[in-house]
Amino acid sequence: MKGVEALSLRDVPGGSVLAVKVVPGSARDRIVGVLGNALKVTTAAAPEKGKANAAVAKALAGGLGLRRRDVTLHAHPTSPRKEFFLAGLSAAEVRRRLAAGAT
Repeated sequence: MKGVEALSLRDVPGGSVLAVKVVPGSARDRIVGVLGNALKVTTAAAPEKGKANAAVAKALAGGLGLRRRDVTLHAHPTSPRKEFFLAGLSAAEVRRRLAAGAT
């Protein structure tokens, strides 16, 4: 995947935090690519009662080779621009996996 060096991604204790641009109401759940400094993820789930956030977390987990429980919403639950905590992965490892096309 191109543009991973531009991602807003930082190391925190226990893992890393990734900026994500969520596009709900799409045809399917998938990691699309880099949009500005965020990872763009589309989801078929509606943006209500946390359904889209849960679907995005699942898509991130699958795309990065993590267990679903290792991906949690970190900030901005009602905004299209969110931050997700990725347990056990450094920022460098997230970039490596995305660049390698692990999505």
